[in-house]
Order: sequence, then structure tokens, then C-alpha cells
Amino acid sequence: MIGSIINGKELTSENTMPIHNPYSGEKIDDIALATEQELNEAIDDSYKAFHDTMKKMPAHERADILRKTADLLEERTEEFAQTVVKEAGKPISASRTEVQRAIQVLRFASEKAKDITGEVIPMDAAVGGNGRMGFAKRDPLGVVAAITPFNFPLNLSLHKLAPALAAGNAVIFKPAEKTPISAYKLTKLFHEAGLPASALNLVMGTGKEVGDPLVKHDKIHKISFTGSLPVGRSIKESAGFKKVTLELGSNSPNIIFADADLDQAVRSLITGAFAFSGQVCISAQRIYVQKEVYDQFLKEYVSLTESLKVGDPAEEGTDVGPMINEKEAERAKQWIDDAAEKGATIAVGGERNESILKPTIMTDVDENMKVIAEEVFAPIVSIIPFDTEEEAVRFSNNSIYGLQAGVFTKDINRAFRVAEKLEMGGVWINEISTYRQDNIPYGGVKQSGFGREGVKYAIEDMTELKFIGVKLEQ
Repeated sequence: MIGSIINGKELTSENTMPIHNPYSGEKIDDIALATEQELNEAIDDSYKAFHDTMKKMPAHERADILRKTADLLEERTEEFAQTVVKEAGKPISASRTEVQRAIQVLRFASEKAKDITGEVIPMDAAVGGNGRMGFAKRDPLGVVAAITPFNFPLNLSLHKLAPALAAGNAVIFKPAEKTPISAYKLTKLFHEAGLPASALNLVMGTGKEVGDPLVKHDKIHKISFTGSLPVGRSIKESAGFKKVTLELGSNSPNIIFADADLDQAVRSLITGAFAFSGQVCISAQRIYVQKEVYDQFLKEYVSLTESLKVGDPAEEGTDVGPMINEKEAERAKQWIDDAAEKGATIAVGGERNESILKPTIMTDVDENMKVIAEEVFAPIVSIIPFDTEEEAVRFSNNSIYGLQAGVFTKDINRAFRVAEKLEMGGVWINEISTYRQDNIPYGGVKQSGFGREGVKYAIEDMTELKFIGVKLEQ
């Protein structure tokens, strides 16, 4: 059994929740669920740690801890990768990649911890400013609540934890109930690397029992959340005057113009649509293909999809494993069937076996179907023809979401013209929407959320500017 870790001590409880392997259904552990009282103790402990320790800790010490954590994680790459396979059902090759990215995030944060700068302000630029000096500096906020999802249990957690700690904050870490083992091991890794125990408290529990009171607590200074739109909306309404970063998903469009390198587009969009069974916020969900090359693209895309190896994520060479649980696979299958009943065509896939949903390509869809209008979060992609550039942009922007998009063309003028018109937080040219580097500003517009991740940008959001001015004697 694993439980919350508060002030370095692991809590036990008779109130538990089982954790199951998404592929086999086997129970792999139990979580000891925290109570609201234990949450409050954790917050008080982190609040004290911020004021007594983290706020005063020199930047070079914070950097050393982050770098040591990265080194320890690198030494245990295979252990953490196997953990991600077991609790999330992510194929082993993708799990190893996630660990490598997590190491990189920690090293980015270690570097940026020593480079949090302010600016000198030219006071004499204003009338009456003669004889004054002024500068702005960045101070840590206090206690950051990091609420993380199941799909990247290691890397997305570190996109919150590492910048928060680099900036000198304390953290309350609430991971997804479906994937708590990575969070548990990661917390212990930070403590082993020398982070004061109370600077990172892990709280395991349900959204109702600990999530809601965590968001509302007056000693929490910022909430960083990745997850569903309904939960994100609730957090925004409950957070009051706290700073909030929300990453709420998308139904990412990818536009293929007739002059694009079709072979590259087909190969990359296989990964873009079906990596981790489509359970990626920026997964390629809508692919718009210019009519001149639509048939060729679809033929090649179906053929390559049929060649994917589907099955046990622990086996080397598996491309697509299970969804996070059978309930989610059932939900996604219902969306496929609903679209088919309304006139859509299943070009390939559509079959479900327990928690595994075969990679599915749909055509003849319309904008009112769930597989187009909502975030499918499953290995389902729709291929839609278009005529003109203006039509492709209009189709892409016709969504409540706006996280990332991909544009494939050899015309540089068109590429930048379309990128400017797309209502997205990020646009890739000749790259899939699903690609993310850990040092870019990452976040959405519209109902995809607000605020930005990416270590440098997250640190900015996890600090507050303070002005200090001096009137000099003349």
C-alpha cells in the first residue's frame, strides 16, 4: 500500500482505493486515501516550510537539488519506465521516452533556478523621477497546488513541480488517482536528493475529499491543473484570487495542403493520432486534407494504421496499448458508434476488446459529431477534405478549444499566413500538433485553458514581480 507523504512521513488509512493495470486488469497496489484534515495538515506544513526554508534557500541550493533529482531519476530510468507501463498502460518505448523528458525538465529547471532575473527601471523617464532608482525582482508565491493527470504521470507532474521548486515555492502535489505510484516514487526521489521534506507534500485522495478543499484553501497561492474542461471550470470558479494555470485539452487540427510531403505527414500523424492510445491533450484528432491529395493520403494512412502492433504495453515493439480503463474504452467506442449511426464511415478500426480500442480512422464526419466537436481522448482520428486555405482555417477554428495545431505545406508564405490565422496557443509548421518540447511556452486559448507551461514560462507564472524604489539624497 502507498499513501500520502506529509513532512516526510507516509500516512496509512483504512479508506483505500485499488490501482489496476489497465491492460491485464490485475490489482497492482492500493492507495491509502487522505482525509480533509490530513490535507489541511499538509498545507500548514508546506506553508511553514515556505516561510522558514524555501523562501530563504539560495538559488544555487535549489538548482543542486533539482540536478541531483535528475541524476537519480536517470539512474533509475528503467524502474520508472516500468512503473508507467504498469499503472498507465503506456507502451514501454513511450514510457522510456517519458522518463527521458522528465529528466530534461528537471535539468532545465535546475538551470533556470539560477537565472531568475528582474530589471532596473529608468526612473528619470517619468517627470519627477530624477534622483530615484528603481528595480523589479521576482519573488516566489508561497504554496503551489500541483494537480496532475494520468496520461503523463511523470513528465506532466514535473512540469509543475520542477518550476515551482526552482522559483523557491513549496508544493502540495495531488496526482491522479489512477496513476499514483509514479508520484509516490517521484516525491521520495526529491526528498532523497535533499529537498526539505515539507517543501513537497504528496496528498493522495479523491477530488471531492481533498481536491475541492485544496483549491479553496486560503494558504494556497497558486493552482496548476491539467485535466478535463469541467473540472478546470470548477477550479476557476472556486479559486478566488489565487493565480491559476489551466491546461484543459483540445481536439487538435492538422492541415495537409496538396504540396505537402505526404509521406512525412502520413508517418508523423500515425504517431500524432495514436500515441498512448490518443490519450494526449494535443493528439491529432482532426486531419484536414486538401481534396487533390485526399484519396492518396487516406489510402496510405489506413495502410500504415493497419500495420500497427496493438496489445501488451510491456512488450517491446508494441505501438498501441490499452486505454486507461475499460470504462473509457467503452465511452470512446460509443462515440464511434454514435458517429457511424449518423452517417460517418469507419475506414479502419472501431473494435474494442476490454480496455483496448483499435486505432480508428473515421471519414464522412460532420462538425456536430462528438468525434469532431469534443475532445475524444482515444485512438480515434477523423479525416476531412477541404478545398481552399480559407476553408481549412475556418474548419480548424470552429471549436471551443485552441491548444495546438499542425500545418503541412512547402509554401512558406502560406505556412505563416495560416499559422497567424489559427486560434491556437501553438502552431507547428511541417510538424504534428502532438509534438511538444519541454522548453517552449505551452498552453491554450479559448476553453483549452490559460497560463503557460514550459519551465521558463512556468517559473514566471510561479513568481510575483516586486518593485523596490529608492529616493536618493541630492
